[in-house]
Amino acid sequence: MIGKVRPLVLAAALVVAGVATADPAEAATTLGASAAAKGRFFGAAVANSHLGEAAYATTLDREFNSVTPENEMKWDATEPNPGQFTFGAADNIVNHARGHGQSLRGHTLVWHNQLPGWVNQITTGSALMTAMQRHINGVAGHYRGQIAYWDVVNEAFADGTGGGLRSSIWTQRLGFNTGWIEQAFRLARTADPNAKLCYNDYNTDGQNAKSNAVFNMVRDFKARGVPIDCVGFQSHLNINGVPGDYQANLQRFANLGVDVQITELDIGGSNFTTQANNYRTVVQACLNVSRCNRIVTWGVTDKYSWRASSTPLLFDGNFNKKPAYNSVLAVLNS
Repeated sequence: MIGKVRPLVLAAALVVAGVATADPAEAATTLGASAAAKGRFFGAAVANSHLGEAAYATTLDREFNSVTPENEMKWDATEPNPGQFTFGAADNIVNHARGHGQSLRGHTLVWHNQLPGWVNQITTGSALMTAMQRHINGVAGHYRGQIAYWDVVNEAFADGTGGGLRSSIWTQRLGFNTGWIEQAFRLARTADPNAKLCYNDYNTDGQNAKSNAVFNMVRDFKARGVPIDCVGFQSHLNINGVPGDYQANLQRFANLGVDVQITELDIGGSNFTTQANNYRTVVQACLNVSRCNRIVTWGVTDKYSWRASSTPLLFDGNFNKKPAYNSVLAVLNS
């Protein structure tokens, strides 16, 4: 006889699976609950060092149903020495999120920044590939079954008109082609089979040479059965507006058969009315694309934003709701 699943157990399983649920009575009151009422997530990047601050944790847990560790899962934090893994800070965020029913985005397995020195000293492609395999197996394997979406590869493409890969330790040792990116995705699928796998980048919010290059890679991967499930658009925007083809750009990627997510949203500017309007445009664009299932702001409060001087987030330095918060909530509830 199959017994009934208790609601809390079922809710936890749905969060791990990346399915948003909400209590209808709460749907109009917070970002996460309102997003969940539309089958989506609204999240924030989180720093372990701030979780002990009452206002920070209270705001996070009240408003957001998705969590992305800001730095704690990056390579320098998780494998400072070859084969020596350290997960204390990342584990703390994961345990906090799971304890509060929040879905997790893992960020990031392969990136050219925030690498420990020993990685940058690797001189051969074979040694670098071995290191990448060990790292993905170690990190994604450690969190196997707990992460809804992984940013497998982050910011691999160059800015500008060329539309190619950026020069980095990865391209210098493994070549200016997407073969090493493909391998990273295949390794991640093996290490954490039930997680959705994402490519994540910035300056890809509208159609341009960079977003076209990412589009071509994703199309190729999907055609050849490379396990890619998602594309993340960082959307670090400014007060001068959102690209006019923002929604169309999200939709063309979704049409390839992948989820699309706004993964690092912040919109700088001291004119809070204009900022609120830009946030409204971004959130509405996501809601208009059925496969846009998650929006994540890069931080909880202006107080700790990497762009603090431009006050880019939904909560000010005192954790007060800004006009942009109200505009986002209104769109989510519309």
